[in-house]
Amino acid sequence: MLHEDTLSDSVLRPTFITVDLPALSKNFDAINQYAGSSKVMYILKANAYGHGLIKIAKHLESLGAYYFGVAYLEEGIMLREAGIRTPILVLGGIIGNQIPLFLEHDLTITASSIEKLKQIEYAAKRRGVIAKAHLKIDTGMERIGMHYYSAHSLLEASLKCEHTNIEGIFTHFANADEADDAYTSIQVDRFEKVLAFYESKNVKRPLVHASNSGGMLQHSTHSYDMARVGLLLYGVYPNDHFKELIKVKPVMSWKTHVVFFKVIQKDHPVSYGSTWQSDHQTRIITLPVGYGDGYMRAMSNKAKIIVRGVKHEQVGHICMDQMMINIDDGTAYNGDEVILIGQDGKEEITIEDLADWAQTIPYEILTNINTRVPRVYIE
Repeated sequence: MLHEDTLSDSVLRPTFITVDLPALSKNFDAINQYAGSSKVMYILKANAYGHGLIKIAKHLESLGAYYFGVAYLEEGIMLREAGIRTPILVLGGIIGNQIPLFLEHDLTITASSIEKLKQIEYAAKRRGVIAKAHLKIDTGMERIGMHYYSAHSLLEASLKCEHTNIEGIFTHFANADEADDAYTSIQVDRFEKVLAFYESKNVKRPLVHASNSGGMLQHSTHSYDMARVGLLLYGVYPNDHFKELIKVKPVMSWKTHVVFFKVIQKDHPVSYGSTWQSDHQTRIITLPVGYGDGYMRAMSNKAKIIVRGVKHEQVGHICMDQMMINIDDGTAYNGDEVILIGQDGKEEITIEDLADWAQTIPYEILTNINTRVPRVYIE
């Protein structure tokens, strides 16, 4: 069954994303099994990595997801307004005037400094409620969080909170996706020294989490009480060397259709900048997709697509709304389905392929596909 939240199939653009919810379910099961005794926080930031925030959250909640993570307050509010009741941690930094909205929508706050913690405590006291917060420790990312070497003052302050439930404490690994785990080991050692505070005070430590997808796979002994899994949930590996550890399936495919066909003569350049031309008469098809949809211009003259089970090269600069494909002496007709990400017969194009052509990472490919592209859900 196909379902699209806002548009009927009859008016869908000829360019659309298909999201395979049964594949998502299988990935969910595989990740939970791999995590073992650790719980899993499923990361839904950036429109659930391009897959659709609300639809993915509702599906995961129906599967019994333990915790969700988002980047911004707005994402958390959108989930609550859509009826999501699963606990939600907002991982990003905050400013003081946002705190009442966290409390109003029952969102867990990242307390990244003593000052932020005081602001949370003050706001909760004024409203007569108990806030939920996770302490953020910077062990080497240098983004947000209290430095590991001065973190004890934050932990001391947290013990004095009367209106804030310090539900968790976490850090973030900078290089957990890499085969070389030397820096991750340094971060683990720093974090362990911070966590020793609780034993020294004879106080039960809160929920501890550190690992992202790569960290869970490569440093499973340091998944602690919970791992934060994003990319892997959607069937994309943080690094090729993880493929032997766990089997997940891509959840997203991206398709479009041929909207124009023409024969061009040799030495007639194609697209802006005249960066490509053929030395012989050839056939060109035009697709209604471009960098305005998130199909990155950096892939110009490198990308490939699949039409009628055959791979062909994208040629000329990718435009905002269109791009051209050289099918040479191949066959394609107006209306033919074209695979941008996905499989047709023996041929496949992966998110990792697009990342390679754009000289970037899979995360950027996924999150670049904007909401101008409709999402169709396979139920």
